[in-house]
Amino acid sequence: MTTSSFLKNKVALVGIGESNIGKVPECSGLGLNAQACKRALDDAGLKVSDVDGLLTAYSFTEPYTMLGSSLCEYLGLQPRLCCSMVAGGASPGIMLRHAAQAIAMGLAETVLVCAGENRATGLGRDLAVAVLAQVGHPQFEQPYGGSIPGFYAMVARRHMYEYGTTREQIASVAVNTRAHALLHPNAQMKSPITLEQVLSSKPIADPLRMLDCCLISDAAGAFVVTSAEKARDLRAKPIYLLGIGEKHTHEHIMCAPSLTHFGAAESGHIAYEMAGVGPEDIDVAELYDCFTIVPIIELEELGFTEPGAGGAFFEQGHARIGGKLPINTHGGMLSHAHAGAAGGLFGIVEAVRQLRGDEGDRQVHGAELALVHNEGGILSSHCTIILGNQES
Repeated sequence: MTTSSFLKNKVALVGIGESNIGKVPECSGLGLNAQACKRALDDAGLKVSDVDGLLTAYSFTEPYTMLGSSLCEYLGLQPRLCCSMVAGGASPGIMLRHAAQAIAMGLAETVLVCAGENRATGLGRDLAVAVLAQVGHPQFEQPYGGSIPGFYAMVARRHMYEYGTTREQIASVAVNTRAHALLHPNAQMKSPITLEQVLSSKPIADPLRMLDCCLISDAAGAFVVTSAEKARDLRAKPIYLLGIGEKHTHEHIMCAPSLTHFGAAESGHIAYEMAGVGPEDIDVAELYDCFTIVPIIELEELGFTEPGAGGAFFEQGHARIGGKLPINTHGGMLSHAHAGAAGGLFGIVEAVRQLRGDEGDRQVHGAELALVHNEGGILSSHCTIILGNQES
């Protein structure tokens, strides 16, 4: 039996939740996760005692070596399945895949997946930047003062060189996502921005400026996965996993095979093949957007545009709600929230909301298929997910 036939339609997402977002000084990282988990379970109409599996990611603010076990202890869980995963921003999608495999194999029945931390108040800006500066290779990158914004700036500059992508096109990504965030009641950013404001914001790493960079938030998100059979009897409308694929090409940017072509093309191909659909069938996309250049590259690699045409797609308004392909309808990591692996997890939460079809002014009319893409590291690890509101 192939992986495709083994996982397609086997599980559904039946509950989603997110914590309070922004600066939440009254909550620890575990507290934020607990808040998101409680809201996800309430959404599904389930109790803590119904959960027999928990998957979580990592934290820069909590001192626990075994974060998954510590979170189970905090929540009062004694599951059959527990793990904390470190694949950067790709962790949420990969955790969904592991949850689906465990349920399909009978290792668990109902798996709670969560991620997040109090990165804004638990670390603060300066310490957060210092921690993230350690991502570079310890011998060949860190000694030269590289940073995550600097590495992504290299990617942006190369894309501009190879394809003629303009600074205005890259900045339009931030304007697009901010417009969507204004429609989300729990988004961190509440004020509109213009292209001129993005272009004149504080320089960070040429060509990227402050408004090209993701937020630093206190935030956590969660979702509940169970079998398709059990999902039919629960409170919330089930959203089915139709396709999912991974690809890992490198860890450090100096070892990347290219600065303009990454693993999203292959993870996307696997997901499309499993789901039996193509880019033209997708109604809404939630693309990882730690920096404005990233969703441009993902849009191209996932087959929505030709290589080099992603920037123009955003600039021309096609990514807006009501456009050809609405992207990051919650505001993404640039304007909704970002706290560790929670940033990518919120893309999954938003896809479920869109497929349920009750998001008011933020709703993509007639959305039946959603694509979510998570990436971790410096475009190092990729996971593409295709969700549908009906079994196919």
